[in-house]
Amino acid sequence: MKRFNTFRRTILLTGLSFVMTNSITAQVNTDGTIDTGDKYADSRLKSEESPEVIAKRLEWWNDARFGLFIHWGIYAQDGCFWNGKDGRSEHMMRNLQIPITEYQKIAAKFNPVQFNADEWAKTAKDAGMKYMVITAKHHDGFAMFDSPSNDYNIVKQTPWKRDPIKELAAACTKEDLKFGVYYSLGRDWHDPDCNSKDGWRSNVWDFPEEAKKDYSKYFERKVKSQIKELMKQYHPAILWFDTPELITLDQSRELLALIHSIDPKCIVNQRIGNRLGDYAVKEQKIPGNGEPDPWETCMTLNGAWGYHKTDTNWKSSDSLVHSLIDIASKGGNLLLNVGPTGEGIIPALSVSRLGEVGDWLKVNGEAIYGTTSSPFGKMDWGRCTKKEENGNTILYFSVFERPVNGKIVLPKFSNEIKKVSLLANGKVLKKESKKEGVVVEIPPINSDEIVAIVKLELKGILKL
Repeated sequence: MKRFNTFRRTILLTGLSFVMTNSITAQVNTDGTIDTGDKYADSRLKSEESPEVIAKRLEWWNDARFGLFIHWGIYAQDGCFWNGKDGRSEHMMRNLQIPITEYQKIAAKFNPVQFNADEWAKTAKDAGMKYMVITAKHHDGFAMFDSPSNDYNIVKQTPWKRDPIKELAAACTKEDLKFGVYYSLGRDWHDPDCNSKDGWRSNVWDFPEEAKKDYSKYFERKVKSQIKELMKQYHPAILWFDTPELITLDQSRELLALIHSIDPKCIVNQRIGNRLGDYAVKEQKIPGNGEPDPWETCMTLNGAWGYHKTDTNWKSSDSLVHSLIDIASKGGNLLLNVGPTGEGIIPALSVSRLGEVGDWLKVNGEAIYGTTSSPFGKMDWGRCTKKEENGNTILYFSVFERPVNGKIVLPKFSNEIKKVSLLANGKVLKKESKKEGVVVEIPPINSDEIVAIVKLELKGILKL
């Protein structure tokens, strides 16, 4: 495991909530726009399903806490460059206003012969991830799957002629990973009827007459057809929608009903539009106090979602672990993104970073998987996750830097302590009850350790 500077090392204990000052904030996207993480409404309407039905569908997802997001499309062919011009992101078709006739020529060259679905799934598994979501159709309108209803797809338009969605679905089954697909609802730059409320999101260089565009035609002709295909051909556990700004409430309801008529267990994010769906999405952002609904932060591993050949803004392994802990302590999931190359390779630095997180989770995953949010208020020095087992409580306290005196005062609770120990090796730690609370002595941190975990076992259900 990679060594880090002492000030970056972390200790995990059980039970806190601390706001990281160097965590994820609003950022400038690679296409030049500002991303605040709040593009779409994230509060669900009163569901037509019972809370029990929704909770049952989300059981595995709530326990998973960590998944792999993959943005892959023909924009990766030359790393988001076209004819020597920097397209800045996977939005390069729009950013450079590439005509459809020219953009289609990229597909004619797209031949990712080094793609290996089993390797991608193993990378996710080795990272400690429990699910995978990949772009089946992004804003360029190009389907990365064999779509019988629309020939603008990877099987029909490329010399490769393979279906990576089919291969990845099978590979995820082998690795016991849940499989999901991303679908862009409100932006499709290949379709003449996918318009825009502001003229910025749609293809106005090929189809300039916005007033003549009819989203309902696009919805009926393409969206519903391809969602049926994705559901029936690949049986995804998650349908991850994006860009719902054009879809009406009736259309969102119709699409959700269609999905659940095929598979009532399929999880759908709230970007199906109009505040419907099972869970909220925060983009490139960790909310300060969590969310009332189940929620997930999607985040890039470097600066871009899709592969950009000049992007070297890689997040460090300790930063990624800090974010994962922070999110879990607030009851959320982390969907961490990679952008494979045009050859079908997940960049080596992505694999390396994911592997380091996975090494940490092999030792400390008990403090992440199957946990619930912190039962305590805001703390100055750490995070907390919680479990209840056999009528007892386990708290995992997280300290992001060991105090100089090596001692931590735990937040107050009324339960009897059964045991306080290091999760990694089971070593019992010294503790002392004082007026201000229980003081735990933390041993020195190994120089190569990203985060150490201290596990606090209590008798009974937590009493504050």
